[in-house]
Amino acid sequence: MSATDIPPAEMPPPVPDPQATVPARRRWWRALLADPTAALAMLVLAAIALAAVLAPLIAPHDPNANTRTVMLPPAWSERGTWEHLLGTDGQGRDILSRVLHGTRLTLLIGLVAVGIGGLVGSVLGLLSAMYPRIDPWVMRINDMLLSFPAILLGLALVAISGPGVLPVIVALGIASIPDCARIARSIGIGVMGQEYIEAGRAVGLSDWAILRRYLLRNSISSIMIFLSLRFGQIILIGAALSFLGLGARPPASELGMMAAQGRDFLLFAPHIAAIPSVVIFVIVLCANITGDALRDVLDPRLQS
Repeated sequence: MSATDIPPAEMPPPVPDPQATVPARRRWWRALLADPTAALAMLVLAAIALAAVLAPLIAPHDPNANTRTVMLPPAWSERGTWEHLLGTDGQGRDILSRVLHGTRLTLLIGLVAVGIGGLVGSVLGLLSAMYPRIDPWVMRINDMLLSFPAILLGLALVAISGPGVLPVIVALGIASIPDCARIARSIGIGVMGQEYIEAGRAVGLSDWAILRRYLLRNSISSIMIFLSLRFGQIILIGAALSFLGLGARPPASELGMMAAQGRDFLLFAPHIAAIPSVVIFVIVLCANITGDALRDVLDPRLQS
């Protein structure tokens, strides 16, 4: 007797797919944690962020307090002491305390700049995809913004308002708008061509409902992937601007500025510039690895 001869009542019930019953967010987390490199990068990035948030509580010393010992090496060297685990800088300030507070300011610059670029760019891109009449104007504005590199835009803003954290954040945020707008626009154009958009308009859905239910939901994953990758670039460019003296002003602690202050002591105390530079490297590396892992998980074109 073949399988087609079995009565319907005797047919075995279908076996449910266990992955189909798992929520999408849980599947994403499982996929991320299944990659040991991505899991380690997220763990390191979370530990750095937590240490930066708790910097006022866990910093062993005042980051701006001068001690009697100048250019003290780290604790693991012969002349180092455990009182100053990472040593002191050229003014006798504790490097560990300054790194904790500097990481806090560096991450704040990156998060705010990425938030500004992601919000404004997503709105412009989705509106451009939804209303073809304004698309040429939005794209021309994007072309104008793309013609100004982030460092050049930061120099222009600093020349107008003077050095500070705010001009750097504004410059980096504006520099992130055009790329995010292009990604949102390209995804939005594909969504607007689907049949469910026509069905939604046929049943009387408003433009706001279509934007919220269809455009935003179908483009948010691609936008988040871009912003996670852009975050590392923003951190690096922001540190470069601070290294050039365009960012935070002394005595504030910022990793790029700390590396710039230590360049005069490279031959005598290289740890003053090396330690904040290594922290910047680790943050950017972990952010890029996390962004690549998110792209592999959220982009359906890369899924097998």
